[in-house]
Amino acid sequence: MVGAIASGTFITALDQTVVVTALPAVMADLKIPIFRLETVIWIVTAYLLGYTVAMPLLGRLADVYGYRLLYHVSLGVFMVGTTLVALSGQWDWLNGVMDPLHQIVAARVIQAIGGGGTVPISLAIAAALVSPQQRGLALGVVAGAAEAGSMLGPAYGGAVIEFWGWRAIFWLNIPQAALIGAALLFLSERRIEGSRMDYRGAMALTAALALLSLAVAHEGLFRLSSATPWWLLAGCLLSVGALIALHRRTAQPLLASALFRAGAFLTANISQLLVGVSLIIAMATTVIMANTVMDVPQRPVDSFTAALWLLRMTATIPICAVLGGFLLRWVDARWIALPGLILIAVGMFRLSGWPIEISEPRLTGDMVVAGVGFGLVIAPLMHRAIAAAPDGYRAVSASMIVVARMLGMTLGMAALSAWGVNEMLTIFAETPSPFTTPGLDAAARTRAYAEYQQTLQMASLDLFHDFYRAAGIIALLAAIPAALMRPSRQERVGNSGDGDAN
Repeated sequence: MVGAIASGTFITALDQTVVVTALPAVMADLKIPIFRLETVIWIVTAYLLGYTVAMPLLGRLADVYGYRLLYHVSLGVFMVGTTLVALSGQWDWLNGVMDPLHQIVAARVIQAIGGGGTVPISLAIAAALVSPQQRGLALGVVAGAAEAGSMLGPAYGGAVIEFWGWRAIFWLNIPQAALIGAALLFLSERRIEGSRMDYRGAMALTAALALLSLAVAHEGLFRLSSATPWWLLAGCLLSVGALIALHRRTAQPLLASALFRAGAFLTANISQLLVGVSLIIAMATTVIMANTVMDVPQRPVDSFTAALWLLRMTATIPICAVLGGFLLRWVDARWIALPGLILIAVGMFRLSGWPIEISEPRLTGDMVVAGVGFGLVIAPLMHRAIAAAPDGYRAVSASMIVVARMLGMTLGMAALSAWGVNEMLTIFAETPSPFTTPGLDAAARTRAYAEYQQTLQMASLDLFHDFYRAAGIIALLAAIPAALMRPSRQERVGNSGDGDAN
């Protein structure tokens, strides 16, 4: 049963990134001009935003109304959304009301709401199906499936497009989701009697997460070039204030007070957020650096080779997520998370020393070390956060630990973009171009241009090294809350029993 749950998590996580390789094909098919590229990116961003915002709401609904029911509802919404994505631009009557690009973005939001709901519910079901001693392994399997989906998405999308076209990516979701839903029809229902849904609190939290996600994704936040992200952050703070006020007047609030009194829950979420920042910096830097400045013996690095470099790290993550969950049966979560964070830092510092021409075995070794670290931390952080939740709040607790990771990735991407653009502009400004140097003959200008390219290449490499160092330092900072992540009372009570703590 855990395998079926993990499969559902895999296909919904796959759609976070599967569309990345489909964007050129989508633009060509829907006749979207290149000057609308900034809007096209919302095909990706809309899914991430809907995915993040939906998790706490649907997680709490599952705690109240039952895990099996809400899992099937989430799968149903996901199937509706994926069908609408596949049909985008094919209804003439709708094209006159909404252009195809806006159709696909709206459909992606619907798809993401369903997909986002499956993640915390899957984690809560996995935790409820097994004994406390086996819970870490079950969480590792489900979390590893989610990681595998998001990491393998671009490669899967590229393969499907090669044979069937971009719409097939979404049509294939339908039979897969239907089979998983059928397999879970026989799952016994689990819910806490007497639980109630805090709808006003849900509205406030949804608004806060939406505004926060939009703010940290806005390029002007770190460049200080626009007031928009600051207005969004102000709206987020107002929504948080409303959530706190409603929380004090609600008998069963959306987020239980016990969660915020649990040191294990808070420290796990802080560490998870920092891991998300480090992960996205590592992934983005590897791809960009490989495609722009790196060489391998006898040939330059192309896009496919760069993807294979990154795959050395990302393919290791889900494997080690399962390993981290397996080890939880005998080892305290802190003593798995801390070595994982140290391995991340070691991997990042090793990457920050790469020369222009990198070769084996160092290339694979350094990437795998980082991947092992990123994989090992997943299950311990999730286990500790979920175990700290009181009865009736497991799914919403699982949603918050996933939201922390995704917010960290969004924040890291925005910071990296702002930092990188500013530093690259400085590099170009401080490197005199041979095209503006007077008095050079053709041979001298050729030599000067070669020196100019080499200077830019080395300066850019130094900048990418700084990115990796920042990711390593952030991983070490994440070790501070991880070290304080002591077992909660609920976890100690659960571990002392012989069966399911639910």
